[in-house]
Parts: sequence; structure tokens; C-alpha cells
Amino acid sequence: MCIRDSKKASSVRSLLYLAKRSKSVTSATAQAAGQQNEPEQPPFTELQRDFLEPKGFYDLLKNKGVEFFTGVPDSLLKDFCAFVQDNVEPKNHIITPNEGLAVSLASGYHLATGKYPLVYFQNSGLGNTVNPLLSMAHAQIYSIPMLLLIGWRGEPGKKDEPQHYVQGKVMNGLLTEMGIQYEVLPDFYEGAEKSVESALFHLQNRNSPYALVVRRQTFLNYKLQNKAKNDMPLNREEATKIIVDNIGDHDAIVGTTGFLSRELWEIRARRQQSHERDFLTVGAMGHASSIALGIALAKPSRNVFCLDGDGALLMHMGALTTVGTSNCSNIKHIVLNLSLIHI
Repeated sequence: MCIRDSKKASSVRSLLYLAKRSKSVTSATAQAAGQQNEPEQPPFTELQRDFLEPKGFYDLLKNKGVEFFTGVPDSLLKDFCAFVQDNVEPKNHIITPNEGLAVSLASGYHLATGKYPLVYFQNSGLGNTVNPLLSMAHAQIYSIPMLLLIGWRGEPGKKDEPQHYVQGKVMNGLLTEMGIQYEVLPDFYEGAEKSVESALFHLQNRNSPYALVVRRQTFLNYKLQNKAKNDMPLNREEATKIIVDNIGDHDAIVGTTGFLSRELWEIRARRQQSHERDFLTVGAMGHASSIALGIALAKPSRNVFCLDGDGALLMHMGALTTVGTSNCSNIKHIVLNLSLIHI
């Protein structure tokens, strides 16, 4: 390289450095000026996760004339149901043993008042509502309008317990086949307001049930204030341990739906015991005693213990008459008061 080219290259590098430095200073100055003169840009609130406040949703319903609530508690609706339990007088909020009874109770309320009741339940209880919805409340029968609030367990693409997957997948199709119009409840107030307005328009003009489907984590957390005290000396798991310790090695157990069956499985696992003598009724709430009876009748030489809960027992209480008239001496039906429904 010649001396002239070397000097030329050095000059170019110097100019580039000065230009870069000047640009940096100018940018910093502009940024400082902007901080002083330009208003701060608001955050992108549309990207934030929303939750529907239970009080806001309740007030929205109340302002639209919905004042009567009945149903079966559900984990996805627990925050809204807790608010209702704390703030609605008992005669206008009735927890029923099963979902079909809630539909029937709501029907009687509408027949007497002309107002629109709300019935809440988990989608696993949709089967219990089919008979009263299709043979009584349907538009082609007595045309009884009511708002259904349904928790969507087993929603496709969401992690859930195995017993909910099939129900979650077919729920929308079942509602459609039953002729029940529905929509998913938005998780923000303005969207929920429009959904409630659509529901009320349907109830007023088509005189038939309308459903709002609730996804997981739709409602903001709400802690029940007026919680019933449980003065029982044993909790559920302790009672289950005592039962397991006092049955024979050949005896079978049918566990009811919910935590009791989970805890039974955990007790066996901790003790490294086999699960082969246990049937865990993870779904089909209220049917554990009938399952146990079927096993006991087929295996008369074995004792079969049905570990039931108060809510499950009341859900299909008619099963007791079947067990009682079967003259089956090897079935033992033990009911644990879990304080789900006071008995």
C-alpha cells in the first residue's frame, strides 16, 4: 500500500469515528429531550391477562334481573359460587345434591315468578341435567328459560384429570344436539356484559335455556367468608387410614369420587401395597355404592367396602334402596361426612 492510500484510509476511519460519536451524542440528547417533553407511552393492556371479578359478574347479573341461584359446586366456578354464598340470602341460593334437581328447582322458580334463574354446575354433571332439560324445559315442551353456567373441565388443549377429557371434548356437541345455544364467558367485564346481554335476549325471546361456558381461571380469586366450621375429630385422610388398617387382606375397596380415592391411592403407595383390590371411582359421582354392590354380588366370598362421601351419597341416594333390598351381606357401605353438603 502506498503512503497516500494509507493516509486516505486513516482519514476515512477518523471520519467514521466522528460520525458515529456525533450520532450517539445526538441520540442521547434527543432521548433526554423526549423524556422531558413527550408523554410516557401507555402499556399494551391488551396483552395483559384478565380475570373476571366475581362481584362484578354478580352485580352484572343482578342488574339484569337474575337473582336466584342454584346448582352443584364446581372447582372452576368456586370463586363466583363463594361470593354468591356470602352475599345472597339462603332462599335465593340453594345447593342441590345433583344437577338435574337444580334444573327442576330453577324451573319451579321461573314458573312462579316469571324471572330467570341461574343454574351452575360442572360439565361432568351435564348428563344429570339431560332429562329435565329435554323433557321439560326444552322449547318444544314447556319452554322454560334459565341461564346455565357450566364449568368446562377437560377443555381440549388444557391439562386436566383423565376422567374429564372425554366430557370436555364432546360437551359443545352435546349442548348443540340438545338444542341449547351457548357461548364461552369472556374473562373481562366488558366482554362478560355483552355475553350476559346476549343470554338475556335469548331467554326473553326464545324462552329456552341458554348456557355460558366457563374456562379455567376465568374468575378472580375470592375466599369464602362464611365458611362452615368442621368440628369432626378426624379428617378424611385419617379416617381412610383407620379403615384401611382394619380390613382384611382379601377385602376389596371401592373409593368414591374426589380426594378420598386419591388419598386411598397415596396411602397404598406410601406403604408399598398393591392397588389391585381397590377401585377408584374417579368419575361417575354418586355411583360408588352401585359399583360396590355389583362386585359384592359377583364375589360373595369377599367383603367389599364402599368408602363414600356425603355429597356423592346424596347425589344418587336412590341407590341405597337397591343396596338395601339386595340382601347382599358382604357389602359394607361407609359414609364420611366431608361437609360438602350438611347432613
